[in-house]
Amino acid sequence: MTTEPTLAEDEARLARIAADLEAGLDAALPGWLRQTSKTLCPTVEPEALENAIAETMAEFSPRLSAVLHADVDAGAGNPLAVVRSSTARVTALLQAAGARPAARDEFDARAFPDDVFGFGPSAFADIDASLHEVGLVWGAARAHVHLRRRREQST
Repeated sequence: MTTEPTLAEDEARLARIAADLEAGLDAALPGWLRQTSKTLCPTVEPEALENAIAETMAEFSPRLSAVLHADVDAGAGNPLAVVRSSTARVTALLQAAGARPAARDEFDARAFPDDVFGFGPSAFADIDASLHEVGLVWGAARAHVHLRRRREQST
């Protein structure tokens, strides 16, 4: 007979999944920023780009960790929002290098006014295909813990 995991076990599983997603995003984001930047502006100065990416990661990693490891009831946000907000330095570099802004639809322009190059990913797989499954699993595990807490509080 199989027993249902405890809430504490579900929370521990969520923490492990969050750590996996954190490691994956920390590993993938620099390459994604680098490749996207070079695609948008092939003449971007490599050293300046690497400096912008290093500065971005110094801020991104702790913000991402705070979101991923926050209590599910804290409303800390979501990791894709952290990614979307982490492109400011690279955006400024590309603007200074003369890159052409992306053609964006009305929703994207209104929802993400500072994302003039359309950096903002819609899904984890936009950053790296290896993030697709762990991103979905993190979201499902987070929702499961949230719903389970509600269910246990009502009994």
